Amino acid sequence: MASVKLGLHTVRIGNIFCIGRNYAAHAAELGNPVEDEPLVFLKPTSALLDESEPIRLPDYSSDVHHECELVVLIGKGGDDIAPEQALGHVAGYGIGLDLTARDVQGEAKRKGQPWTKAKGFRGAACVSALVPAARVADPQQLRFDLRVNGQLRQNGDAGLMLFTVARQISHLSRLYGLSDGDLIFTGTPEGVARIVSGDELELSLHGQVSAHWKVA
Repeated sequence: MASVKLGLHTVRIGNIFCIGRNYAAHAAELGNPVEDEPLVFLKPTSALLDESEPIRLPDYSSDVHHECELVVLIGKGGDDIAPEQALGHVAGYGIGLDLTARDVQGEAKRKGQPWTKAKGFRGAACVSALVPAARVADPQQLRFDLRVNGQLRQNGDAGLMLFTVARQISHLSRLYGLSDGDLIFTGTPEGVARIVSGDELELSLHGQVSAHWKVA
């Protein structure tokens, strides 16, 4: 069963929605345009990885990148959720990694193919334990960072999102519908880079939760 920890509770996960190009500087570093609406892709629940297991890189890629992100857990699903009501549907917040086989993604883009092989491999959705939403007054005030082998790689400010958490929830609920237990990876800031065997990754959602993974 695909699940995450929310406080002392285990929550079964439904869909894993991911938002691409949600920080202008990250879009620019990869040479991508800024979108007019949230760019959505999916990961299978088999991609979920908690801190009890190391990251195992897929053998078909030689260029897997870290993408550190604020992760949102939906506690109450719904359709056509208004932005002003959206945060009331959140059960918890955490920190995670949207791992990306960049070489595979680049080839898929050139061929006009889906990104699933690049984004959905086992262990490609690393998620920390989650903190209850009641502990977060405003998710757009959250800051987070990623250190690899002790060196700062990514420094995120949710206030710089092109599409706020509330806007993302509203958009996803309108297009696809949201269910209890859905996860949203809300986008990564600039600073993505390759990881290799032996790397130690330390993630922090400032003042809330931290997480650690080693690359096998």
